[in-house]
Amino acid sequence: MLAAVEELLDSWPGTLLVVSHDRYFIERVTDQQYAILGGRLRHLPGGVDEYLRLRAAQRDAAPTAKNAGSAASGSTAPSATPALAGADRRAAEKEVSAIERRLQRLQKDLDAMDVRLADAHDDYDALLALQAQRDAVTTEITTLEERWLELGEELDG
Repeated sequence: MLAAVEELLDSWPGTLLVVSHDRYFIERVTDQQYAILGGRLRHLPGGVDEYLRLRAAQRDAAPTAKNAGSAASGSTAPSATPALAGADRRAAEKEVSAIERRLQRLQKDLDAMDVRLADAHDDYDALLALQAQRDAVTTEITTLEERWLELGEELDG
């Protein structure tokens, strides 16, 4: 029966939300994995293995937080930063939303520049100007993505 379900899901042309505790099944039939960690839905680009690492880090961090005074523990677990709360959290969420909107606009601009670059293949001056604009947009995208990642880490705590 499981093989039949896997075959059906593999051939499904649309999007499905699959909820299961069977990690092997999830790995076989899904392209993206998410988990609820700390009461929040979190994307797991590393799949179930990433989930297991994060859960282990949470378990390791809990006793470490209780025994913060014992420096001789020898633990190499990363220190957990407290999640944002209240007004700081709302401000960070608002900034994340603004960054996501800006990234979408910049990606559209980048796509339009790529079309103009292809059209200007014989105009050297136009190519140079468009490439300079494209480089500036790419740099801004990189900066915004880095800030987005920083905020995501702060919000996840």
